[in-house]
Amino acid sequence: MSAFETPKIGSAYAALGGETFNQLLDDIRTRARSGEFDQQRYISQDIIERFRALGIYRALVPQSLGGDECSPAQFCEMIEEISRADGSAGWVASFGMGVVYLSALPVETVKQLYAESPNLIFAGGIFPPQPAEMVDGGFSVNGRWKFSSGCMGADVVGVGIAPREGDKLGLPRMAVMPASKANIEKTWDVVGLIGTGSHDLLINDAVVAEEFTFIRGGSSNLTEPMFRYPSLSFATQVLSVVGLGVARAALDELKDMASGRVSVTGAPNLGKRPIVQVELAKAEAALRAARCFFYDAINDAWNTLLLGNPVSVEQTNLLRLSSTHAVRVAAEVTRTAQMLSGMTGVYRDSPLSRFVNDSLVVTQHAFMGDITYQNAGAIFFGEQPLPGYL
Repeated sequence: MSAFETPKIGSAYAALGGETFNQLLDDIRTRARSGEFDQQRYISQDIIERFRALGIYRALVPQSLGGDECSPAQFCEMIEEISRADGSAGWVASFGMGVVYLSALPVETVKQLYAESPNLIFAGGIFPPQPAEMVDGGFSVNGRWKFSSGCMGADVVGVGIAPREGDKLGLPRMAVMPASKANIEKTWDVVGLIGTGSHDLLINDAVVAEEFTFIRGGSSNLTEPMFRYPSLSFATQVLSVVGLGVARAALDELKDMASGRVSVTGAPNLGKRPIVQVELAKAEAALRAARCFFYDAINDAWNTLLLGNPVSVEQTNLLRLSSTHAVRVAAEVTRTAQMLSGMTGVYRDSPLSRFVNDSLVVTQHAFMGDITYQNAGAIFFGEQPLPGYL
């Protein structure tokens, strides 16, 4: 399906903008719910189940497995809109891309995982890869893994292992198992995206069959166009749009604040101040331009795949560069909104404080680091990027 085609009736993407979708967004953007997410440090299960019912977790699953087979742009638009309501909720919803990871498993294993429902929820703790001995029945998996976003609501989890072969360790793999085999230690104590529940996974003596493991970064075994799209780039993009959504929410908040409120100093309300008008216009232009670059790169790569051609190195480079650019611009726009709000935006209960912290945490993710610019520049000069970039 092209990003420009009308999605099939009943698909997850068709729910975007609908009454049920908007009711969910209205719920999660309330201070009561966002405060709940932050206090408990994970997205509540009732919200996860509403994501499931809307089709967020089946959106990218092939139709052959009962899914909706949305395009990358369609999925990112859904995550962006959820993030506009709550950044942590958008981050957790983004793991609806789990099928992209799981598609590197043997086809029969993938079918087994999705046999009961296409709405499977996957969460992963990749780092650090832990040594795993080969035993009867598979690999013996033990250890602790950090940054397992969304693990509180997952059906299955994947963790990074390094198969032990004598004194040597084999290529890093992901070991996939029911979430019930993992214990969760609530270590996620941070300043932003608090509700993502990116806690530690602890596993003790779980035996995982070899067919439920795959080489990390390995090729997909599914054949639909989505599984020929650059997977690392997509893993980056679904997080980048969280920043775009949060920045849009910040500008929305600033505009709402400007409606009729007079400064305690007697100055005109925000909307009547020339400097605020100028800076808001600049922020709007910057955010819209970054967003256009982001989706232009996605649609260019996707349409190449639909024509039966592989995505080029140059196209993949733009997917990565536009993602990093988007989150950096989003963070700057969000901070601008807070600055223009005056002292109102520094209080802990101000939505703008939360937006700034959320947007900055997105920029800290390894996928969006400064090294992106070095790698992108190398490709522009016809040089090789560092390993792992493409």
